[in-house]
Amino acid sequence: MQPFDWIVRHCIRPISALDCQQFKSVVNHCMRSLQKSTEWESVIGLEIHAQILSDSKLFSGSGTKFAAPVNSQVSLFDCAIPGTLPVLNRRCVEAGVLTALALKCKINNVSKFDRKHYFYADLPTGYQITQQREPLAINGKVDFIVFDKKKSKLPYTKTVQLIQLQLEQDSGKSLHDDQGGKSLIDLNRAGVGLMEIVTAPDFTSGEEAAGFIKELHKILTMIETCDGKMAEGSLRVDANVSINRPGEELGTRTEVKNLNSIRAVARAIEYEIERQKEEMEKGNEIVKETRTFDTVTGETIVMRDKETVLDYRFMPEPNLPPVHVYSSQDLPDSIPSDRVVLIDKLKEQIPELLSEKRKRLQEQYNIPLVLTYNIVNDDEFLQFFEELAETGQAEPRIIAAFVSDFLLYFLKKLEINISDIKREYILDLCQLVEKRLITRETRNILFERMIIEDRKPSDMVQEDNLEIIQDVDELTELCIQVLDENPKFVRKYKNSLTKGKERAFKNLGYKMEELTGGRAIFGAWSGILKTLLEERIKD
Repeated sequence: MQPFDWIVRHCIRPISALDCQQFKSVVNHCMRSLQKSTEWESVIGLEIHAQILSDSKLFSGSGTKFAAPVNSQVSLFDCAIPGTLPVLNRRCVEAGVLTALALKCKINNVSKFDRKHYFYADLPTGYQITQQREPLAINGKVDFIVFDKKKSKLPYTKTVQLIQLQLEQDSGKSLHDDQGGKSLIDLNRAGVGLMEIVTAPDFTSGEEAAGFIKELHKILTMIETCDGKMAEGSLRVDANVSINRPGEELGTRTEVKNLNSIRAVARAIEYEIERQKEEMEKGNEIVKETRTFDTVTGETIVMRDKETVLDYRFMPEPNLPPVHVYSSQDLPDSIPSDRVVLIDKLKEQIPELLSEKRKRLQEQYNIPLVLTYNIVNDDEFLQFFEELAETGQAEPRIIAAFVSDFLLYFLKKLEINISDIKREYILDLCQLVEKRLITRETRNILFERMIIEDRKPSDMVQEDNLEIIQDVDELTELCIQVLDENPKFVRKYKNSLTKGKERAFKNLGYKMEELTGGRAIFGAWSGILKTLLEERIKD
C-alpha cells in the first residue's frame, strides 16, 4: 500500500484509534519522498582566460599596454595583412609552462597550434590560433578553500581537476556608436597571448567557483604570469551551469560569458542555478544558450542560442612549428636547444604555493584551516606570524588568531605598517589570553591601546584594573545592580512571550557588558543573571 493511500484510508478514524508510531513513520516517509522530489544538484565547470604578463603579443612584437590609444598597438600581422607570418613569443610559452607547473599539470613534451575558424568583426584573419587538439598541458589540480555558509558553517577544502591549459591569441574589441549607428574596431587586444584553463565540472555552487578563482588569481600573480586585473579583462571567466535530479543524467547546460570579478562569478552562477530550477519546476526545458551577467540587476541575460553546433574547421597551423618542452635530462639530441623550453629552470621560479603554506602551518603549528587562510595570503603577515611563533613564548594558535582576525583591521584603522608593531607587545598580549587573565573584549581594547599608547599590555591590565572578573560573589552583585538599574527590561521579560523574553534578556546582557567594561565572560554571569531574573519576576 502506498503511503498516501494509507493516510487517506486511516485518517477517517478517530486519532486515538491510530497506531501513532506507525502513523508518524509513514508521514516521515512521505516527507522524505517529497523532499527528495524537490532536490536538485548543480554541476558547474569553468573556462578561464588569463592574459599572459608579457610586453609583447603572442605572435608579434606589438605592445600589450592596457588602455593605450585605439589601434596604437597593432602590427601588420595583427590586422591580417596578406603575407605576414606569426613569430612565437618565447616568454608566453615559458609563462604557460610555469603556470602549468604551479597547477600540477602534466606538461606535454610536444604541443601544436591549430586554426579555429569563425567570423567576428574584431577577428581580422577569420580564425583564431589556439591549441585545441594538442595543448601545452593537461590533467592538473588545484586545492582551495571554500567559504559557503549554505553548505557548512566552517570553511572547507576542495580539489578541482583541470582538463587542460592551452595557449591562444585574443581577439580585438568592437566599439559600438549607438547614436551614429556604427561599430568601430580596436585591434589593440588582437593577438594578445592568453592561457585558457579548462576545469572539470567539479563545482556545485557559486561560492565554490569563486573560491577557486580566488586561489587561481593568487597563484597567477605570485608566479607573475598574469596580473589578475579582472576589471581590465586580464582574467575572464566563463561558467557552464546545469542542474539535474540526484541519480539522473546531467541536464542541459548554459554558458555565462565574460565574468570579470570574483563576486560576479558567485552571483551569476547562483542566479543561473535558481533560474534553471524555476524553469524545470514549471515544466519548461532548459535551452542550450550563451548568456551574460548584468551586475546591476544580478540577472543573467540571453546573448545567443547554441542549439546549432558550430563547425570551427580545426586545422593545423601551417606557419608555426611544434612547441617542445623538456627537462634537460630528457631532451632528445635531435632537437636544437634554442628550440626548446627547459622545465628545470622554470621549476626553480615557483615559490611555496598557498595550499602548501596552509598545509605546512596546520602541520607545523597545529592551527585550524580558517586561521591559515588570511595569514598565507600576505607574505608579510606570514613572516610576522612565523617570527612570533618561533619564539615559543606563546601558543601559535593564539598568535594566528591575532594575525588572521585583527592585524589587517588595525593596520588600516590606525594607518600604520606592520613594522610599527612591537613584537614583544603582541607576545605579551597573547600570554594574557593564553593564561585567561583577560576577556575577548579586553583583548580587543588592549590591542589598539598598546599601539596608540605604546604601553605593554600586561602593565595596562595591572595598572588600569582590566583583569577578568571571575569571583562569583562579585558577579552576583553586578547582576543585581543591572536588574535594579533596568526595571523596564525586567517588566518586559515578565510580561512577554518567548521572543520578547529573549530580547529583554539580551538587553540586560548589554547592560551587564557595559557595567563590567567587557571584563566578565558571558558564560560566567549569564546563568547568575537568569536565575536572579526568574526569582525577581516571581515576587
